[in-house]
Amino acid sequence: MGDELILGIESSCDETAAAVVAGGRRILSSVVASQVAIHRKYGGVVPELASREHLRQIVPVVREAVEQAGIKLSDVSAVAVTRGPGLVGALLVGVTYGKVLSYALGKPLIAVNHLEGHVHAVLLEAHIAGKSPELPAVCLIVSGGHTLLYRVKTDGARNGIGPFSYDRIGGTRDDAAGEAYDKVAKMLALGYPGGPVIDHLAADGDAKKIAFAAPKMSGNRFDFSFSGIKTAVLYHLKRNPQMQPEIEARQTALARGERSADGLRALTSQETLDLVASFQHAVVEDLLTRTLAAAEQCAVPTVFVSGGVAANSALRKAFETEGARRGIATFFPSRALSTDNAAMIAAAGFARFAAGERENLLLNAEANLPLG
Repeated sequence: MGDELILGIESSCDETAAAVVAGGRRILSSVVASQVAIHRKYGGVVPELASREHLRQIVPVVREAVEQAGIKLSDVSAVAVTRGPGLVGALLVGVTYGKVLSYALGKPLIAVNHLEGHVHAVLLEAHIAGKSPELPAVCLIVSGGHTLLYRVKTDGARNGIGPFSYDRIGGTRDDAAGEAYDKVAKMLALGYPGGPVIDHLAADGDAKKIAFAAPKMSGNRFDFSFSGIKTAVLYHLKRNPQMQPEIEARQTALARGERSADGLRALTSQETLDLVASFQHAVVEDLLTRTLAAAEQCAVPTVFVSGGVAANSALRKAFETEGARRGIATFFPSRALSTDNAAMIAAAGFARFAAGERENLLLNAEANLPLG
């Protein structure tokens, strides 16, 4: 196995993506068609609309990825497609098209777990930077749909590329962290998706102004829960009705098309800035504390942080600072590779292709596919 070209296809939620990756490490192209504008007015992803948009975008997105890579479809060695987890209708679009391409081209079909893709996003970025993360590692996958902790082991890995094996350490019992961001942003009329705007506004607030209690987890101390902090924000707003006029002013601004963080900042009081900063601080501290505690209990030298929320600036700074203090090397993907993309699917697919794994045309999507 060398520089075989893997075509990756990702359609697990609201991003239609395709990419070509050589040898599991070199990104030749990565194309993502976002659906944010479609789902924005609903404040979250509408599964049926997502599926329809994937149907509209999948062919041109794959075509563009192949063209950007400077290859022909027939040049690829295999087609890797996200099998799950995710929205079943959205997944079916990618799986079906992947099977069609595999059959038409006479190329192997590789099934990839979306969560494993996020692990490979970290490794792709590390390779680009000329680094080789030491394994085993603890990986935090944190996004709008997932907040999970895994131990990544090197069982059967080839040259640090994989495939790896995974032990689930913990996960959210209710809302994912990114989902909590979106719900708080909706309460405060900060638009969708909420994470980037809250991250931007939090820089101007006092993160210690409001003390949100860390959730106390019975049983597994490495599990997460973010519904409590979301509810605490709601109660704070009810106790402070003077904040309602500015929320209504932002709602009006959003209705007329104002989306920029700076535009919304002009309609935001210091009181609200302190609230979002305190909310973000509480979420980041909980993610940081449980992840590093898991790394220390597992006696691993390395932590990976991946998924859409891994693009958050406060989260990155907290992990880099505290990880360095504890002697734990922390690795993130680039912001482009943090959110859903097909380069990570192609990279994970290469590892499984190199290990001889193949799927037949009976492959089906699995909305709740576990990793491990």
